[in-house]
Amino acid sequence: MFLIMRLRTSLIGLAFTLGLLLSATLGLPATAVEPASPAPETAPFFDDLGNHHFQISTESETAQRYFNQGLILAYGFNHAEAARSFKAAAEQDATCAMCYWGLAYVQGPNINAPMDAAAIPTAWEASRQAAALSRHATIKERLLIQALTARYSPAETADRTALDAAYADAMQQVHERYPNDADIAVLYAEALMDTMPWAYWDEAGQPKPETVALLNTLESVIARQPDHPGALHLYIHAVEKEHPELAIEAADQLRGLVPDSGHLVHMPSHIYIRVGRYHDAVAVNQDAVAVDQAYLAGMPVPSLYTAAYVPHNHHFAWFGALMTGQKDIATAAAQATGSVAPEMMRNPDFAGALQHYYSVPLYTQVRFEQWDEILATPRPEADLLYPTGVWHYARGRAFTGQGKLAQAQQELAAVQALAAEPELAEMTIWGFNSTADILQIAAAVLAGELAAAQGDYERAVAQLQTAVEREDRLVYTEPPDWYSSTRNLLGNVLLQAGRDRDAEQAFRDDLSVYPNNGWSLYGLMQSLQAQGRTDEAAEVRSQFEEAWQYADIQLAAQ
Repeated sequence: MFLIMRLRTSLIGLAFTLGLLLSATLGLPATAVEPASPAPETAPFFDDLGNHHFQISTESETAQRYFNQGLILAYGFNHAEAARSFKAAAEQDATCAMCYWGLAYVQGPNINAPMDAAAIPTAWEASRQAAALSRHATIKERLLIQALTARYSPAETADRTALDAAYADAMQQVHERYPNDADIAVLYAEALMDTMPWAYWDEAGQPKPETVALLNTLESVIARQPDHPGALHLYIHAVEKEHPELAIEAADQLRGLVPDSGHLVHMPSHIYIRVGRYHDAVAVNQDAVAVDQAYLAGMPVPSLYTAAYVPHNHHFAWFGALMTGQKDIATAAAQATGSVAPEMMRNPDFAGALQHYYSVPLYTQVRFEQWDEILATPRPEADLLYPTGVWHYARGRAFTGQGKLAQAQQELAAVQALAAEPELAEMTIWGFNSTADILQIAAAVLAGELAAAQGDYERAVAQLQTAVEREDRLVYTEPPDWYSSTRNLLGNVLLQAGRDRDAEQAFRDDLSVYPNNGWSLYGLMQSLQAQGRTDEAAEVRSQFEEAWQYADIQLAAQ
């Protein structure tokens, strides 16, 4: 995943996106799919969301069931669908304070999205209704309701940072009162994460004080209740950037735990990709795609989940397949990721991310050196500057690969010009890296590959080292916004230049970032062979063969 999304969600736009996603996942042409019909008013019960239970004060079994479902949907970041379940629970029992607590809870911010201003009235009114009904609640429930009231204000101008901090402080007190309640602990940890989304570690890779608290809290929950989906989910996000190895067991435990939550089915891949289990990442995302196909077919609430989390599964499957050399799977996943409606690519709230998705097929063709297919690809429409830049980059790589260096030089000039466009410096991919950042890497890579083709290895290495530095400056996201490690490309050019020891180091550096990736294992093997280190090369060959066992392409010597 996975994202800090600075979005002003539009139900009309999201409905259109949902129709688009149905076309992509069900194999229909996007132009043939109308925007999704409104979701049924009555919330459905999903077949298999696991067995998680949070006892609330109600005599209605149906209300309790809806509440349990709403909570697990919230743990799986499908907040809009969770809201529908909590609302249905309140309709079953109008005196259920915790049903309104749930409805209020899912209106708030989360680590992937700030609070939508349109949700403020619902959050405020539901939290007040929960407080008004708290005479029907237990002491524990009253404390949860009281803590939630600290999270909201009726004013759109309220200081969100202060409200988030107040809620985290309030949840800490509830957690201290009930230290053995797993759900309260998870809610407290999430509240801490919401005060610093995706910024849990300092620049030196050390945890912030609040991060230490949330990690201790989540680890305590997992030790007592190793099948708690909320704890497993949040723990993966908390450690994936700096210490993914800590969550390998959590990822394996979460795998298959909540079969009808597409996002929870997908979540182990955040760790699998980081620790070199790329084939496992492909497998869980193929499962997640199937789950969300069924979900989309039911015409759910148009939401951030349908617009962003669903294509995220395709995107992850694509990256995993790219790293394992599975061209056919990567190509299919790239096409699904890139099936973006033109109207949505021009929506300011989605433009950077969806134009990036749209460009994934070209990136895939570059990685697999499909030069003829690239050159047959039509130019994007003129106002789509970022996809146009990717198109020029891909063509430049294709012309370089075919030895047509004059044409490649022209494409490089076009990439460089677009990378300098102020508009692209402002257009970000889910609020993280700008599209200009990505094109600047592309320009350096193309310049390096072109220089290598011209025999100017000194310039080629310098350009690719620049690309490495630019890639290293990107904000962490999964999958990474730059599609293919620049260190691997640098290693290949160093091999061509006869700098075998330097190539070895480049490949080892790449393997420290992307463990067990076959591309750099193969390069490392070549560099060791070139140095006459045959025993070491043979050992790496066995690692490569294991990493490449699912591949449908063969790698050629540099």
